[in-house]
Amino acid sequence: MAVEKKKVVANDEQSESKECDLDDIEHVIEAIKSMKYGNITIVVQDSKIVQIDKTEKIRLR
Repeated sequence: MAVEKKKVVANDEQSESKECDLDDIEHVIEAIKSMKYGNITIVVQDSKIVQIDKTEKIRLR
C-alpha cells in the first residue's frame, strides 16, 4: 500500500492546529499489517506519537 507523503493536521477545541508526522502513522500501519491477532497501544505526548506497543497473540487452534 503506497501512502502519499504529507503531514496530517488535527484541530481540536483546546489548541491550534497540530501536525502528526506521517512516518509515525506508517509505523502504526505496519504494526497492524504485521500481526493477525493482538493489541496495539499508541502513546501520545504533546500531540506526538512517542511510543507504539504491540502485543501479539498466537492462536493454536
